[in-house]
Amino acid sequence: MKQSDPQISDKNIKWHHLTVDREKLENMRGHKGMVLWFTGLSGSGKSTLANALNDYLHKQGLSTFILDGDNIRHGLCKDLGFSDKDREENIRRIGEVANLFMNAGIITITAFVSPFQTDRDKVRKIIGNDFIEVFCAANLEVCEQRDTKGLYKKARLGEINDFTGISSPYEIPSNPEITVNTGTLNLSESVEKIVNFLTEKDRINLSS
Repeated sequence: MKQSDPQISDKNIKWHHLTVDREKLENMRGHKGMVLWFTGLSGSGKSTLANALNDYLHKQGLSTFILDGDNIRHGLCKDLGFSDKDREENIRRIGEVANLFMNAGIITITAFVSPFQTDRDKVRKIIGNDFIEVFCAANLEVCEQRDTKGLYKKARLGEINDFTGISSPYEIPSNPEITVNTGTLNLSESVEKIVNFLTEKDRINLSS
């Protein structure tokens, strides 16, 4: 009778150091990898701004990629719901994936409500000094006015449970690297604010 494989445990797993490491990949790309973590209420403009920033940086010849909340829910996190526990696991997975992209020398742009400070802090710990929290600071009234999906209306009618801003809290970032008032600034002004920050902090160099 064929014997089954021995059970794999943590002690059987080790980290493999790759010959083509992060430093070599960043040298090839001509810039450092980093994670721009967009957070804010649904309708605050996270995905729109992330896409516009990605488009701008791409046109400057930088290596970028977007991890978007809705898109990730179609694949990597399609098994998760919206309970506090599932939200926590959703953000943990994204943090780990974002870290992999960053280590490939890619400017990784994420757009997730990520409502809880503790979850965002856990991702910050995973990423380290290259974690840049971008708070899209549109107030609830503005977000509801922009709600093309009608989610806020459904949440207020009790048709959606645990909806951030209505039946579940959103914890405003305590000390984000960048705050963009997406409720009042237009899209180009919002992109410009982030690009200026990245340039001033020597995260990117658009003159080369």
